[in-house]
Amino acid sequence: MVPRLNGGRAPLKQIVALLLLSFFLVSHVGAFQTQIQIEAKESGRKIKTRISPEYPELAVKTKLSGIVRVEAVVTPDGSVSQVREIGGNPVLLSALVRAVKQWKYEPAPKESVMEIKAAFNL
Repeated sequence: MVPRLNGGRAPLKQIVALLLLSFFLVSHVGAFQTQIQIEAKESGRKIKTRISPEYPELAVKTKLSGIVRVEAVVTPDGSVSQVREIGGNPVLLSALVRAVKQWKYEPAPKESVMEIKAAFNL
């Protein structure tokens, strides 16, 4: 119940305080601390560009976390040509696959296969 003063109107300070509180609460609804740890067995090739996967909105809403693994084929020029899903939740896997496809490695004389593991934690 809001107190009524000044001819039936709530005091300005209380209205402002309620508005600020509501904006603060609305802006923090669903704001989870997300963390993604990536472990890549590099087999001698150094990564030049690593794009971090985005935590999927569906995973945040459902509080989904877990470990996913993929295998990436890296061409001699350093680009990722294929990403094969090894295991994990499909929602989290798709985020990792999208990111790994954008990775770039240093050039090498031959094609390489990299195993990448990511832990998605809320």
